[in-house]
Amino acid sequence: MDRSVFFDRVRARPFGGALSQQQVEGVNAILDAADRYGLAEPHHLANTLAEVHHETGGHMLGIKETVYASHKDKNPSDATVIARLDAAFRNGQLPWVKTPYWRDGWFGRGPVQITHRDNYLKFEKRLGVPLTVNPSLALDPKIGADIAVVGMAEGLFTGRKLADYSFPAALDAPAKSNPRRIINGVDGTDAKVASAHRAFVAALVAAGWTGSSAPPPSPASSNPAPTEPPSEAAFSFLRWLRSIFTRS
Repeated sequence: MDRSVFFDRVRARPFGGALSQQQVEGVNAILDAADRYGLAEPHHLANTLAEVHHETGGHMLGIKETVYASHKDKNPSDATVIARLDAAFRNGQLPWVKTPYWRDGWFGRGPVQITHRDNYLKFEKRLGVPLTVNPSLALDPKIGADIAVVGMAEGLFTGRKLADYSFPAALDAPAKSNPRRIINGVDGTDAKVASAHRAFVAALVAAGWTGSSAPPPSPASSNPAPTEPPSEAAFSFLRWLRSIFTRS
């Protein structure tokens, strides 16, 4: 694929006319991960890029929970993140949370955020990366991209995976069966993610994406990651927090 053509196309849509070096780095990390893991179908790669675009507010690199596009500081301290979540919990703004999961450091991190120790362990087993020893590794561009690509391809986030959907028709599916469910619950963002998907897939086709011929790497551990989807609560917090945290 001619990446210069690809970036020329996506600069206008969905990035609004300009690309930062960080955005380029994040997109390249996803493209490289797609090549490593044999993500050949253009719509599957486009949907992965679109989800990362949405989840990071267009930043394209991994972020910590409570960080949004309006925040100047994209990498606040862990203590700041924990304090924000504590305040939201104290104010009754996280009604699905019975026991705070973030105080031991298991808050969301990455281009597609993973929360709770069980989910860090799931990706640790799949990728062979010590995420439970150092959860901040999810913010590494390569590791974060691997989490996004493998997680969406194999259904490790919610139990839904890219192959469950017929693209591009799936982009217009009703909320409960929309491919946004690969990442999150019903949160009203289906049309926004679909718009970014269409921009990315057009750029991939124009640039000559033909997919990777490399077979997907096998899981790093003989102990399989849990196959049951995590609870809705584990991945639904993002849509609530967007209404909680304001500009910094």
